[in-house]
Amino acid sequence: MKKVSLLVMALAITAGVNAQKRNITLDDIWQQYKFAAKGIDELQSTADGDHYTALVETYNSQDIIKYSYATGKPTDTLLTTAQIVKANNNVGFVVQTYELGPKENTILLGTAGERIYRHSTIYKYSIWDKKKGTITPLIDGEKEVYATISPDGNMAAFIYKSNLYVKNLTDNKVTQVTHDGSNEIFNGISDWVYEEEYALTRSYFWSPDSKSIAYYRFDDSKVTTFSMNEYHDSLYPSVYSFKYPKAGTTNPTVTVHVYQVAGGKVIDIKAPGHYEYTPRVTWTKDPAVLSVQYMDRHQDSLVLTLANISNGIAKPILTEGSKTYIDINDALTFINNNKEFIWMDDNDGYEHLYRYSIDGKQINQITTGKWDVIDIKGIDEKTETLFYISSETSPIDRDLYSINWQGKNKKKLSNKTGFNDADFSTTFHYYINTFSTANTPGITTLNSSDGKEIRILEDNKELQDTLKHYNLSPQTFFTFTTSQGNNLNGYVIKPPDFDSTKKYPVLMYVYGGPGSNTVNNEWNAFDGMWFQMLAEKGYIIVSIDNRGTLARGSDFKKCTYLHLGKYEVEDQIEGAKYMALKPYVDNTRIGIWGWSYGGYMSAMCIAKGAKYFKAAISVAPVIDWSFYDSIYTERYMRTPAENRDGYRDGSPINFADEVKGHYMLIHGTGDDNVHFQNSVEWIHALQKANVPFSLMIFPDKNHSIAGGNTRYYLFNQLTNFISTNL
Repeated sequence: MKKVSLLVMALAITAGVNAQKRNITLDDIWQQYKFAAKGIDELQSTADGDHYTALVETYNSQDIIKYSYATGKPTDTLLTTAQIVKANNNVGFVVQTYELGPKENTILLGTAGERIYRHSTIYKYSIWDKKKGTITPLIDGEKEVYATISPDGNMAAFIYKSNLYVKNLTDNKVTQVTHDGSNEIFNGISDWVYEEEYALTRSYFWSPDSKSIAYYRFDDSKVTTFSMNEYHDSLYPSVYSFKYPKAGTTNPTVTVHVYQVAGGKVIDIKAPGHYEYTPRVTWTKDPAVLSVQYMDRHQDSLVLTLANISNGIAKPILTEGSKTYIDINDALTFINNNKEFIWMDDNDGYEHLYRYSIDGKQINQITTGKWDVIDIKGIDEKTETLFYISSETSPIDRDLYSINWQGKNKKKLSNKTGFNDADFSTTFHYYINTFSTANTPGITTLNSSDGKEIRILEDNKELQDTLKHYNLSPQTFFTFTTSQGNNLNGYVIKPPDFDSTKKYPVLMYVYGGPGSNTVNNEWNAFDGMWFQMLAEKGYIIVSIDNRGTLARGSDFKKCTYLHLGKYEVEDQIEGAKYMALKPYVDNTRIGIWGWSYGGYMSAMCIAKGAKYFKAAISVAPVIDWSFYDSIYTERYMRTPAENRDGYRDGSPINFADEVKGHYMLIHGTGDDNVHFQNSVEWIHALQKANVPFSLMIFPDKNHSIAGGNTRYYLFNQLTNFISTNL
């Protein structure tokens, strides 16, 4: 009996040890990637709308498999690693992206990808011919940008050395459409500023009948060149140069053209006047008519035109105006046999959907209410139904809705509160829904178009089981009212062993830029788990969406116009004051950190709010808005010549002597977005003001400061700085 008792005791002790939860480590987050949720890679709906394909990778195979929406079972394997090896005799041929031809007999494959800027990637493109069992490169041994298959499946277009090409997939004949591409002239591919600020990357578009290609031409010859050193462990640094228009400087000259495939003729689209920007080009349902949107330099006036591609004349049909600025969206959709179109704007104070006749007369407002439509997901013309994501439930959540284009029969399709997104089949009979919350990793489900869940495709159960072994604390949301009467949303993560009788330091996380939120009810596998790690170490983590952020209507978002850094900083200081009054907060130990616009906010807060912040960290911050690009900066600030006070008051350089406490500055020297120049000038100002600070430089790293061991090293330095100074 004594031996049995000792055995029971030993087992109990062992069970207790095993039940102890682990603390998160930086290795878990940035080396092992333990908290990254799984999804479905490269999912595409097939033309029939009854199937979808996915790129499925196993230990020794990479296949493109076709599945039935209805049953979830594989119905065909379109491409296998064995077929690739047999056709290409290349075991290193790894598919990174693909596009199905309309009949799935051909597949465009992208391999050996290299990032160019934030959105653009250059690949080696090849065509898989399923019937012949062959893989043929678009150009032997070369990499191209933005290859696509024509709607009829008979051709492929691509960009090579800034020129547009078309390849006939029947006889493999390649036609060079443009011939003046260079480091200053870009055909069918955007220059730096359009890619970054209008999210316009591939800037050519097949007509619905495959007979024409509309394309942009960017002339950056008068745009000033920006240069930066690249070190790469070489004896002498090389110089990387690219065209970058800064606020108030010369912009690219942008024109739109249409190439007629059969005869090789190029039609120039003639704008109805002078416009600085051409943010969107969209084919109508009529292959003879192209829609082009133009904007003035202030970005407070937008003209929608319809261009006849036979003569290139663009006729205005709709003009929008704003007292502040107009945000570009992708809602424009032509419907009802090209007699009508769907449009989105914030003219009633919130982003909503409208229906117009083709001559630009409003038929009806489709959505209405004191909430914003965030994105349109598609339109089923057979049932006259629109599907969209909105913030109607809450600014921190996203839900999927359907409504008919008369503005009736609105239905909420998402049935879980959190962040929802949807990818519809081509016939709109099904959609794949991705869902997560701040405390729940992503769940991917297949749903019918009425919102009914058919099956779970990915529940991330393995990740959820992993999380059970860690010492986590729930992220909770709150709202508070500032002394100026503004209601702001925030979230908080408290230490897992939180004791309200103790005093805790607070670290605030900020982004705060126009139309962007951090207070979202969605899973954050990386920064979010780092916040959990800091909470385990005894910090309270807080993030607040200041004025200027998204999903609260246009007045809330656009009140920062001409005054970037004023109201946002006031609100973050109000957040620090709000937290300082909590009995469990040590009001002498409140810090703030952020990246990019958030890095700028941190610099402004440690200067303007030094009374409330003991420490701050800026990663890749904008320090003077005159250093940043024209489209983004002037949208919110106009030019430096027009808004001298706004630029002066919005730069921490002019408040360097007010910086107190502990400050850390981090930047990559290869940042093509927020140039290292910002930090150089900030360093100069801080040294001139005799302000001590910590500095961390990442050689040759771009704005994301990533790759290899970089993120692990970066967050280790952040953690050490916080532990030492907060």
